[in-house]
Amino acid sequence: MRTVLLTHCRHYTGPGAFSVMRDAGFRLACHDAGFTDPAAREAFAAAHPGALALAAQDPAGIARETLDRLGVPEAVVSNDIYPITKRPIEEIPPEDFDATYAAVVRFPILLSQALLPAMKARGSGAFVFITSAREWQPETGFAVPTTLRAATTAFAKALARETAPFGLQVNVVQPNYLYSELYYPRARFIDDPEGRARIAATVPAGRLGRPEEIGELIAFLASGKSPFTTGQVIPFTGGWP
Repeated sequence: MRTVLLTHCRHYTGPGAFSVMRDAGFRLACHDAGFTDPAAREAFAAAHPGALALAAQDPAGIARETLDRLGVPEAVVSNDIYPITKRPIEEIPPEDFDATYAAVVRFPILLSQALLPAMKARGSGAFVFITSAREWQPETGFAVPTTLRAATTAFAKALARETAPFGLQVNVVQPNYLYSELYYPRARFIDDPEGRARIAATVPAGRLGRPEEIGELIAFLASGKSPFTTGQVIPFTGGWP
């Protein structure tokens, strides 16, 4: 049974990745900010038998709890999130850069550092970083996520080059126009006709991506079935831009 560590399992690409990997028989160690509450962890475990809800929140703690309870994971899906706010560049407060950096750049780098020694020693494993396709066509007002998601993509490329001799694979999935309540909520972009029309006019596929669709892609990259596939950046955008 393949063990996978999935961060922010209830947000962004987390729900789709979780459901597909669970159905494929993966053993899942799940991080989520809400799991600081023991009742939330118990409820999650009851709803998803066999999945481990981690109490730890910081990267070192997440790595340590995973290693202690399930051993060295075969794959790590770094599904990192932070709310975005539209602002002109000259009006971006420094704390917005700092908080976004901590969540979508520093967090996955520290998590990788914490798990690398054990994964390199074993000589196999996969990292899947979920970033963003925004860098392909930067949108006015979103310089912070565009810049910092690109930074994590660059880190993943460097990690892929450095760890390939140790049998590790590192790949990036770059979503945009994926349904999630954090970035493209249902009420605004699916249920509302005006929002649906805006998406149809922007995305060649004519709709938002579905959670299970990106889940299938993530599950393949985490599966270890194609270990020669490393250092790749895969947009998940329905043909955009």
